[in-house]
Formats: sequence, structure tokens, C-alpha cells
Amino acid sequence: MSLLPNLSPLWISLKVSVIATVITFCLGVGAGYGMFYYRGRGRSLINSLFLIPLVLPPTVVGFILLLLLGKNGVIGQLISRLAIQIVFTWYGAVLAAIVIAFPLMYRASLGAFQQIDPLLLDAARVEGASELEVFSYIAFPLALPGILSGTVLAFTRALGEFGATLMLAGNIPEQTQTMPMAIYFAVEAGEFKEGGFWVALILCISLTAVFTLDYLNPKSNSYQN
Repeated sequence: MSLLPNLSPLWISLKVSVIATVITFCLGVGAGYGMFYYRGRGRSLINSLFLIPLVLPPTVVGFILLLLLGKNGVIGQLISRLAIQIVFTWYGAVLAAIVIAFPLMYRASLGAFQQIDPLLLDAARVEGASELEVFSYIAFPLALPGILSGTVLAFTRALGEFGATLMLAGNIPEQTQTMPMAIYFAVEAGEFKEGGFWVALILCISLTAVFTLDYLNPKSNSYQN
């Protein structure tokens, strides 16, 4: 008998979390930059909607997604006509991870953009730079440390997502079973050694991600008197 359990939860978790992080990165940076400038009506409401998955229990988020994407849901009925299935597939796990991780990416990006001196951006516009050039060559590079921090937080949050994923994607071995699910059901079955293996593995991956960010960010290793 092999000393190692079936490693499919590892590969599924990495696939789901990497894809979710890439998508969350684009959405979070875009939303953060947009809200950095937006001062119109409903700003507080939009900001609250972006952050609400951060304070809701993951099972509640999963239940809402299930209502929307299930066969009787508004979105579910629409995508079913296109022969697309989200519920109880790894696509559902990706979507759940995106929704749960998005507030961290969005908040980190918005905070990073808010640290930029607006005069720098205005000066570039006066010199004739387009909005795309302002973002690409000034705003994004200056906000990059904060954005990278948000990316790592989003990745580790997606990696550890359990409640919403279980509600939307289910626990299907070798299809949707991620490491957090493997931990839960291993402990439930009394397989504490297997559960401990997955705990150690997910802890190592998360610590490696955080340590790498800290090591590559010079400011985090400097001390001011």
C-alpha cells in the first residue's frame, strides 16, 4: 500500500486556486483602479457589494451562488441553454474561489492605488499621456507591492476555500475534491494521519507563498528607527 494518499486533491486545489487567482487579479485590480477614481452616486453601495463576501459565512456565499447557478436559478437556466454546467464541476470550485478571494484582491488594490500621489498622475496627463499609459507606466508600477500582497492573500484564500466550494462544486473525488475537503472528510472518517498530511501540505504551500512575497519585497525587510 502506498504511504501517500491519492494526490488528486493537491492538483485540483492548485488548478482551482491558480486559475481563480489569475481571474481575481484582473478583476480586483480593475475594480480597485475604477473605484479609485469613481466618486459618483452609489459608491458606498458598490464598495459594500464588492466586500460583502469577506464578511459573510462561506456557506452563505455558496448557497447564494447555488441559487443563482442551479438549474432553477436565473443564471443557471440561461447557461443550461448553452450546454454549460457550473454546479458540481471544478468550474464551480473556481467560481466559488473567485467570489471568496475577490474582496481581498480588490481591497489591497484599492488601498495601493490610494497611496499614489494624484499629482503624479495628473502631471502625466498634462504631458499628453493617455489613460492607458497613466495606468500602465505610473499607477500600476507604483501600486505593484500592494497588488502583489493582495495576490498572495487571494491565492492562499482560494487555496483554503471550503464552505462555498462544497456548496457549489460538491465533494467529488478526483473531480472537485480540494485539499480542505480532503481534510474535513478524512477527519470525519477518523483518518487523522491522512488529514494531518493534507494540513501539513496546505500549510507548507501557504507559508511558501507568504515567505516568497516577504523575501522579494525589500520594504518588508527594512526597519526604520
